[in-house]
Amino acid sequence: MSTSSNTNKSLALINSDMEDTDEQSQFLTFTLREETFAIGILHIKEILEYGQLTPVPMMPNYIRGVINLRGAVVPVVDLGARFGDMPSEITKRTCIVIIEVATDEGEQDIGVVVDSVTEVLEIPDHDIEPAPSFGARIRTDFISGMGKINGEFVIILNVDRVLSVDELAALNTLGSTPAKKEDSR
Repeated sequence: MSTSSNTNKSLALINSDMEDTDEQSQFLTFTLREETFAIGILHIKEILEYGQLTPVPMMPNYIRGVINLRGAVVPVVDLGARFGDMPSEITKRTCIVIIEVATDEGEQDIGVVVDSVTEVLEIPDHDIEPAPSFGARIRTDFISGMGKINGEFVIILNVDRVLSVDELAALNTLGSTPAKKEDSR
């Protein structure tokens, strides 16, 4: 087989890989505690103005409550608290971003509270660095990469880790174990 033929096949594979990732290079950017984060646009379903939430008892502090979204109950996670910080302060710019997360049963919508939504950006693959192994203010497994935009870094979140339904459920069971009733005899 000729070198030219191998090169053409390699280029075809690279091009098909690039076509697959073109859509994923678009990100919704938002702020949280004056830091900019990004989530792949394919995970985003919609953005809502922060409104009335129904609190759910016995939940960890990062679960703000639930909302009724066109008849569906959607849990709402406070990203600031999920990252181990204090719950976010609610302002006029606070939004709930509805994100679709993969589960064993299919897809589940989860709302996340953010300080403000900034914009949708396209970040070329060559401007995305690997996640740092240390030194971040959040768990490093929550970070899928660091995007460079105009000389500044944007933290690209790994939605499936940050909003892992299994991990959230496991943490919920810790706080919701029923207390044993004492025998009153």
